[in-house]
Amino acid sequence: MKKAIIFICLIVPDFLFAQVTFNPGDLGKIAEAESESFTGKLRQRPCISTSDYKVNWYRCFWNIDPNIREISGNVTTLFKPKGTGLDSLAFDLNQVLTVDSVVYHSQRISWKHDSARVIIHFPSVIPQDRTDSVTVYYHGVPADNGFGSFVQSTHAGAPVIWTLSEPYGASDWWPCKNSLTDKADSIDIYISVPSSYKTASNGLLVSVSPEGANTVYHWKHRYPIATYLVCLAVTNYAVYPQVVPFGNDTLRLFNYVYPEDSANAASLLPSIIPMIQLYDSLFGLYPFQHEKYGHAEFGAGGGMEHQTMTFVNAFQFELVAHELAHQWFGDKVTCGSWTDIWLNEGFATYLSGLCYEHLIPDLWIRFREVRIKQITSQPGGSVYCADTTDISRLFNSRLSYAKGALILHQLRWIMGDSVFFAALNNYLNDFSLAYGFARTENLKSHLESSWGRDLTWYFDDWFKGEGYPQYQVRWSQKSDTVSFTLSQTQSSPTVSFFEMPVQLKFKNAVHDTMIGVYNSFSGELYTAYIPFAVDSVIFDPDYQIISGNNQVNAVGEHSLQARLMVYPVPASDIVTFRFGGSQATRRCSISVFDDSGRKRDEVITTPGQTEINLDTHEYSPGLYFYLSGCGDFHDEGKFLIIR
Repeated sequence: MKKAIIFICLIVPDFLFAQVTFNPGDLGKIAEAESESFTGKLRQRPCISTSDYKVNWYRCFWNIDPNIREISGNVTTLFKPKGTGLDSLAFDLNQVLTVDSVVYHSQRISWKHDSARVIIHFPSVIPQDRTDSVTVYYHGVPADNGFGSFVQSTHAGAPVIWTLSEPYGASDWWPCKNSLTDKADSIDIYISVPSSYKTASNGLLVSVSPEGANTVYHWKHRYPIATYLVCLAVTNYAVYPQVVPFGNDTLRLFNYVYPEDSANAASLLPSIIPMIQLYDSLFGLYPFQHEKYGHAEFGAGGGMEHQTMTFVNAFQFELVAHELAHQWFGDKVTCGSWTDIWLNEGFATYLSGLCYEHLIPDLWIRFREVRIKQITSQPGGSVYCADTTDISRLFNSRLSYAKGALILHQLRWIMGDSVFFAALNNYLNDFSLAYGFARTENLKSHLESSWGRDLTWYFDDWFKGEGYPQYQVRWSQKSDTVSFTLSQTQSSPTVSFFEMPVQLKFKNAVHDTMIGVYNSFSGELYTAYIPFAVDSVIFDPDYQIISGNNQVNAVGEHSLQARLMVYPVPASDIVTFRFGGSQATRRCSISVFDDSGRKRDEVITTPGQTEINLDTHEYSPGLYFYLSGCGDFHDEGKFLIIR
């Protein structure tokens, strides 16, 4: 796979993104639209009685006329009992819909529709692990709760019906198993519509069959799919096909566009091709490569990442990039609990940032700057979502989206590109997670495995903890040596200290240099060799870390404290120790330890030696500690190795 980010080179025509600008409010619109669509659905919970069987396959046959807000049809479910055998099972289904009959082995059997579920009673016990099937026939007008499960509206005078089921809205319009523990292995969807309309749905369109005044569209999807990602849309679509080349392979794209928007879509949709190629180069082949990717225009704000068929209300750059990213993070690997929704939304937000980085690099730093300012606009808030019944919190653009994205960027900053992207690919391709569900602990485990270091401290502070660090920098210069201290306060008392590498730019009108240090405690003192007169210092000039309300102050010239300088930080292959003041006239020793406390090296200087280089080629990437002694002076600190 093509994973090394430093080697990525996409040739993109200049005109393709010439009109793209970065709108700080785009992310808020995406999150707000999703929040509005899903309000009220979390009142529904998967009932316990749906946990005793595994769904293998759904075959859905639906009659839809976009002029009439109703649905009828049948759903056949192929299932397998888990644990003991089954004498009954349940599907989630809103009570406003009417069940006409339930058929098992060509015979009608008894059922009860109660408390938003259909409980089916079998004539005999179905043994454990025996695959079986049952069909539910139903009809009705789905609940019009105003939240987007099953919507009828118009565009330019034409009727349209579309669905949006995240997180538990699927049972508003079809009998299914709503959960984040089970994916159907595959699904076949048959939609009968008046012949003047077209349908959009999951997977491949394998047949279009006239039946009197109607046409039946058969969509076949042969990948595991979470219930909330099943979709349909029906209207007088114009179809705009595309092809994405990958070396000797291609991916088919089908875009279902309102006819009145065809010209605009045709001008914007070519931008999707380099996005898909970029994600392929970073995260592996499009997860549903044997079928297709596509868009269907719909009437809700923002978009929805239905598997292989994203619904969008526009073809704006960040929205398209965000929803496409979900095909890897959210669809291929789906959050296993809504408390971990950032595994869907934080990743999609960060990947849209990567599109800026690689396709419109002038906007990449702007993306980070705006997201950091958004995160730090309020003092508290955790990425971990403890209350999934609070919709405004679940789909909070500041926390689930922006902060989720930036804690990923900080991990990349700490670990280095090669380790970070290798970890994400391992996460996506983990046999136990791919085309299934994941929790934050699964991601953490892959990051730790690739980096070779424990990250509990990071996830405790940045994922579970609230708020962000606020830095105070005090600096002075004497001759060619700058000394500075980094102090830190926290916006929330839930975190005592945010341990992080940071960067500072020292500059004047002619020269500048970047200094990176690892900040392990408040008030930490550093010195750096800078051979020009510094007139100003900028903290975190490239917006690499989440921080706010930072202060930088020059202080009067003072004698340097006896302090060992260690650079560069982060380092790659060579770490330099530089002695100042009276240390340079003494014999000094430096001992280096890994984070398990094992001693890795010891070096000894001779009197008058001011500098020594430590070869770290054989060190694994990670955090190391040092202790130095020069007579009665002792020093300790940390440095980071990344590659």
